[in-house]
Amino acid sequence: EKHLVLLRDGRTLIGYLRSIDQFANLVLHQTVERIHVGKKYGDIPRGIFVVRGENVVLLGEIDLEKESDTPLQQVSIEEILEEQRVEQQAKQESEKLKVQALKERGLSVPRADTLDEY
Repeated sequence: EKHLVLLRDGRTLIGYLRSIDQFANLVLHQTVERIHVGKKYGDIPRGIFVVRGENVVLLGEIDLEKESDTPLQQVSIEEILEEQRVEQQAKQESEKLKVQALKERGLSVPRADTLDEY
């Protein structure tokens, strides 16, 4: 059966579940990493993928009959990676503007990389 796995870092993997253990460690076969940007998606082939259980957020079986009924448009790997880069760049710019606006008002926002220290 084909399964979808959502990881803690936000990545989405789709593949055939070959093994699972008591810690929810997974082995996926014929895995693709699916990247979504807006109404488009692209699949990057990854092969055999071993996922540590603590990184699994969601694991679900894919209904093969309904999989083709998606309103999303499949595009090439290069195109989806470029769109993802543009989207991330736009997010970073808006985040900089937000931090700057807060700074001008005398407020500070802790950096995301220091939040795990507490």
